[in-house]
Amino acid sequence: MARADIESGALRGAALSELLLSIPSLERDVWLDELLGFDEPPPDIANLPRGAVPYLPSGVDEILAMVSEVPLRRDDAFVDLGSGLGRVVILAHLLSGARAQGVELQEPLVHLARARCAELALPLVSFVHANAADTELDGSVFFLYSPFNGEMLSAVLRRLEDVARRRPIVVCAVDFELHGVTWLRARKTSKVSLALYDSCVPGVPLR
Repeated sequence: MARADIESGALRGAALSELLLSIPSLERDVWLDELLGFDEPPPDIANLPRGAVPYLPSGVDEILAMVSEVPLRRDDAFVDLGSGLGRVVILAHLLSGARAQGVELQEPLVHLARARCAELALPLVSFVHANAADTELDGSVFFLYSPFNGEMLSAVLRRLEDVARRRPIVVCAVDFELHGVTWLRARKTSKVSLALYDSCVPGVPLR
């Protein structure tokens, strides 16, 4: 019934958030995947580039906290870097109404994410098959769940800094922290696993 309400557009925003929070916390991730119709992900591709990490979905609680605390608004452009099957992208859009895009290196995951998006009738959600370190980025809120390390992470941060020189952005990081990035200012959050950073670039207004 809830999936039918998603497809019809009836289940969005606060009502969806309340429904998710009514599910016992230990069951919430599995319940959301059932709601959105996600199957088991395929094996990771064999030739992941240096600095990329295997697919691992972000928890629902971190997504809920991110949407609330950024806060993610309808006029935002949300981008998940390393979007996998699309859990973060789809849920962020459903909760906020924001246009949402996933950037994912593994092509099989992109195909599956696009298929779910089409079946759920979500025209404001899209997925791009690309390496985030090698592609031009744009958006106002960016989400990273430990998708990169080493030089790949440094390259992605340079891409994000290019965006921040044009407009204020928020960078959301789950299960890792961005130390020593001079153009980012950390915020306090309600969850130890979630870090939020506001861009702070001379000549660009704060969000």
